[in-house]
Amino acid sequence: MSLRILQSGPLTTLQDFGRFGYLHQGISVGGPLDEQAFLWANRLLNNHFNAAQLEITLGGFRAEFTAATAWVVTGAELPMSLNGQPVPAQQVQLAAAGDVLTIAPGGVGLRAYLAVAGGLLATPVYGSVATVVRDGLGGLQQQGQAVQSGDQIAYATVPGYRTLLGRRPGRSVAPQLPTAATGARDKPVILEVMASGQYAQFGPAQQQLFTDQLYQVTPAQDRMGVRLAAAEPLQWSQAQIISEPLPVGAVQIPPNGQPIVMLKDRQTLGGYPKLATLTWRAQNTLAQLPAATEIQFRWVSATAAARHLQQVYQFFQVQR
Repeated sequence: MSLRILQSGPLTTLQDFGRFGYLHQGISVGGPLDEQAFLWANRLLNNHFNAAQLEITLGGFRAEFTAATAWVVTGAELPMSLNGQPVPAQQVQLAAAGDVLTIAPGGVGLRAYLAVAGGLLATPVYGSVATVVRDGLGGLQQQGQAVQSGDQIAYATVPGYRTLLGRRPGRSVAPQLPTAATGARDKPVILEVMASGQYAQFGPAQQQLFTDQLYQVTPAQDRMGVRLAAAEPLQWSQAQIISEPLPVGAVQIPPNGQPIVMLKDRQTLGGYPKLATLTWRAQNTLAQLPAATEIQFRWVSATAAARHLQQVYQFFQVQR
């Protein structure tokens, strides 16, 4: 039983929740950029939170189910059909052997997550199948390759999968947890950030400028990070810092003053000063924003952000 990839699209990668415990060796965590969408997909199918899925960027994807299963697509709201008939996202569907799923370009958001009952199967590397191209780790061949047309990705038959039909996030998701793709419709998109790194050394004027002005998401973005552009570059007047650990969501300020936000496949150390770190919710939203989207930052306390993340992980039964 497998998912036969007929058309892989611009970038499709196999991802589980990530590769933890190896940052000291320079190995990135990887995992889904829109973690909320990934967790919803597994919850709707009664999968373990870590069950592997496909992260499909920008659509252009077609695949054939070679055995009956339940499946769901979450995240970006891309046009989707099964055997040519439109089907909704965020809702569990059934597939028979030979059914063909198409996820087309367009819609809202960048990244969709395809999960099947029981999860997709591959050999883990350092405890994870998460694909990190830069590290050459994970994926179907264990060497960091993206999914290719012609690949076949195994999945198991899950008894009782038909009982999953009709489950959807709207029945149980809390109102304060809208999907990140939905948040991409806001103008401008508000991203919450916590003061971190060299925040105090930037001084009050730069701290205020950081949240006062609008930024545009640039085309210079991938799974490592996103470059932003603003009318007034931020200024760092201190000495260059020594490279230090670089968390997911860190907002680095390079010499040109235009922020770079680091994502899951980032390098583990960085030498640019850091003004802030995106909250978990903001990281998910940024992962769905196309180029030219206007964003604005808003300060929140690290305590509030940590409390929210703890509640989310409890809801999704995440154990780390």
